[in-house]
Amino acid sequence: MTIRPLALSVSLLCLVTGCHPTAELAWSGYAEGEFLALSAPVAGYLATLDAPRGTRVRMGTLAFTLATDPDAQSAASADARVVAAQARAQNLATPRRLSEIAALEATIRAAAANRDLAQMDYTREATLAEKHLVAVRQLDAARTQRDAADAALAVASQTLATARESLGRSAEVLAARSDLDAARAEADQKHWALARKQVISPSDGQIADTYYRPGEWVASGAPVASLLPDSRRRIRFYVAENELGRLKIGTVIEAHCDGCATDIRGTVDYMAPQAEYTPPVIYSRETRAHLVFRVEAAPAPRDAMQLRPGQPLDVRLAR
Repeated sequence: MTIRPLALSVSLLCLVTGCHPTAELAWSGYAEGEFLALSAPVAGYLATLDAPRGTRVRMGTLAFTLATDPDAQSAASADARVVAAQARAQNLATPRRLSEIAALEATIRAAAANRDLAQMDYTREATLAEKHLVAVRQLDAARTQRDAADAALAVASQTLATARESLGRSAEVLAARSDLDAARAEADQKHWALARKQVISPSDGQIADTYYRPGEWVASGAPVASLLPDSRRRIRFYVAENELGRLKIGTVIEAHCDGCATDIRGTVDYMAPQAEYTPPVIYSRETRAHLVFRVEAAPAPRDAMQLRPGQPLDVRLAR
């Protein structure tokens, strides 16, 4: 008999105080995309646009190509210089051929014969000079010829000794190898620039926009296409200060969007260190006078494709 009056009293109390089931706490936010600008570090005319706007691309897919002129010719010229420098280095590092050694030996024999002849001339002139039968000037000329013959023989002997040593031109070999290294470095640089004429997608995603058409000049570093990687779609929402304690790095959340087949699960991976004003009213249920903290979450890979940058979201803690 006492239960019905109690129930009636509770009902009247709820009617007066406006009792209703507690609404689930949700935050307003939106989908965000971190776009990548696809560009080439070299300039050139746009030859092909292999991934037009809106195209789905896989990692490694060719996005666009710049004309290879004149970089292709520069690379070919650098390759030719490498071949020439390599040939010089090999030639200097190779010991003299037998025919060259024989020629040098013959040069020594000729120099020795000239030296012997000059020595005999000097001896004869010296004997005559002792008897005062020749002038002193003739004796000096004979002495000079003998000394010159001795020097020529010494030069020929040293040349032969150097030729017989496999490392007799070590300084020249070292210089030639340095030239070869420099030529190879230059060729690598030319080929690097040539390879950068082709730009590939660094990840799976969608080409959001393109900024040039084939035939137009593209400056070095200028973005040709904008890529939205699948892994860079984000959930961004705003949390009031008194609700911030419900979240931390690693918290799993769910986001709901109009037209989405299922809720999108994500993991909080960023919380702003300071407060800010709420975003535009279309993204928030609160007034602009309230301060909130920006929170971001990475969506689960299987759900990320449902997100489109700018799309409003209702975010709540995962059930």
